[in-house]
Amino acid sequence: MASALTTFFWLLANHPKVVSRVREESDQVMASNQEFASYEQIREMHYLHAVVNESLRLYPPVQFDSKFAMEDDVLPDGTFVRKGTRVTYHPYAMGRMEGIWGTDCMEFRPERWLENGAFCPISPFKCPVFQAGIRVCLGKELSLVEMKIVALAVVRKFDVKIATPEAAPRFDPGLTAMLSGGLQAEIRERVIAE
Repeated sequence: MASALTTFFWLLANHPKVVSRVREESDQVMASNQEFASYEQIREMHYLHAVVNESLRLYPPVQFDSKFAMEDDVLPDGTFVRKGTRVTYHPYAMGRMEGIWGTDCMEFRPERWLENGAFCPISPFKCPVFQAGIRVCLGKELSLVEMKIVALAVVRKFDVKIATPEAAPRFDPGLTAMLSGGLQAEIRERVIAE
C-alpha cells in the first residue's frame, strides 16, 4: 500500500489536471464538509478508480512474481511449460508494453480506463497487479478501497509538491517496489476560496 500510494502521489504531483478532476469528482459526490467518503460514494467515483488503476499499471507494488506449473501446460502463445517449471511474469514490464496498451503505453493517462465517463474494467491477465484467475489476490478490493480513501483524504485537503518532479522514481531491489531514498515532498494545506 505504501509503495502504491508513493508512486500515486508522485504521478499526481506531475499531473495537476488529474488532481483537479479528482477534486471535481469528489466535490460532486461528497458534501463539502465531509471528511471521508462512504463506500457507496467511492464506488461512484469512476475517475478516481481510473487514476488508481493507471497508477498501478505503471508502478505496480510487486513488479514481478512467479508461480510453479502444477501440471504440463501450454501458454497462449504456444509455449510448452513442463510440470514444476517456475514461470515468472512481470507486471511492471507488462504495464509498458505497446502490444498491450498501445503507442501511449508510457503515458499516465487515466482516461484509458473510462468509456463515456464510466470505469471500464479490463482483463486482469492484461494488468496482473493483483494476479489473475484462481490466484487473484483476496485483498484486491480492500486494497483498492483503502488506497482511494487515503488518496481522497490527501487530495481534498492538501496540495502535494514533489522536490524533483521531473526525476522518474528509482526503486531499491526487493519484493515490493520501494523508492530509493523515499519521495521528498512538500505538503501544504489547501486554501479553498469560499
